[in-house]
Parts: sequence; structure tokens; C-alpha cells
Amino acid sequence: MSANRFGVIDTVIFDLGNVLINWDPRHLYRKLFAEDVEAMEHFLATVCHPHWNEQQDAGRTWEEGIKEAVDLHPEQEMLIRAFRERWEEMLGGAISESVAVLDQLRKGGIRLFALTNWSHETFPIALQRYEFLSWFRGILVSGQERLIKPDPAIFRLLISRFDIDAVRAVFIDDNIRNVEGARHVGLHALHFTDAQRMRLDLRALGLPV
Repeated sequence: MSANRFGVIDTVIFDLGNVLINWDPRHLYRKLFAEDVEAMEHFLATVCHPHWNEQQDAGRTWEEGIKEAVDLHPEQEMLIRAFRERWEEMLGGAISESVAVLDQLRKGGIRLFALTNWSHETFPIALQRYEFLSWFRGILVSGQERLIKPDPAIFRLLISRFDIDAVRAVFIDDNIRNVEGARHVGLHALHFTDAQRMRLDLRALGLPV
């Protein structure tokens, strides 16, 4: 393992959704909208939109979130309720190329952690489904902490709870806002676009991939 301007990297922190696990509400709503892509996209932009979903990731209960959306859009109640009732259908498979990188890091003795924006109510489903989640020494779930990326407080909590030396750690996320949040607290951070790019970036930091 080689040194770089951050020192020797011995810790890698992964985001989960769309870095290691394929998640997309379109997996479900394509079925419910019978391939009417325009109507589906309108629904996901105006009814069950990303900011609404993030509130569950930040600790709001699904019951509260569903009630809010139904109160605002009563004509869409069935579709809104499906977001929770059929949530598992939004999960795709593991992103195998990324999991292969994770496995190499594990076998190379790198300390592995995960930091994810995820509802505390649905995260247990992922734990049961994806065996590789057991490879992490610790996982910080936003919904359990009632903090959400890119708030610097959740990165500081991660560093404190798992005794991470920020200058020896690298964080990987597909959301550039979260990458910037990690950098704000002194972590080296990589913007995930695909597994091959991630591998090259980690290799450049001297990691065994």
C-alpha cells in the first residue's frame, strides 16, 4: 500500500444504494404505469419525489410519509401506498463489479465501513438479502440516527463511532453532494460513476484492488 498526500489509506467507507446495491423506484413503477414512462416520471417528480423519500431516510416513519403524500394527492393513494407496500420490488441485484472490489479490499485487510441514507424500517430487508453487508465492520444508517448525508454531522458521527482516522480513510458515493459533505470533514472522497473507475481511483491511492 503506497502513501499519498492523505497518508496511507487503510479504511474505505462505502455508500450502498447505487454503489453496491441497485435501487430504483422505476423497477416497481414501470409495472404500475404499464410502461407509460412520461406518467411515471411525473409521479416520481411530483408525488413520491426524492425529497419526500429522503424524509424517511432521515428518520420519518413510513406511516407519516405515506399520510402526508396521500393528504396532498388523494387521487394517487394506491400508487403512493405501493411505494412502501411493494418497496422490495425497487431493489435490484447487487452491483457485482462493485462487490468484487469490496471483496478484494476485504481480503487485502482494509477496514470497511458503510454510510447509507436509508430508512430504518426498510434497511433490515437489505441486511437479509445481501450477504456482503456482513463484511463491513460497521454500518451507519441515516434513518436510525435521524441524520442524513450530506450533513457534516453524520460524517462526524461515523468517524467518532468507528474510531476512523479521516486522513487515512476514503469515502465513495454516487451523489456528488455527499462526496462534498465528506470532504468538508476531512475525508478523502471519490465520486462513484462505475465500478471500473472506482477500481482505478482506489488503485491510484495504493489500495489492493
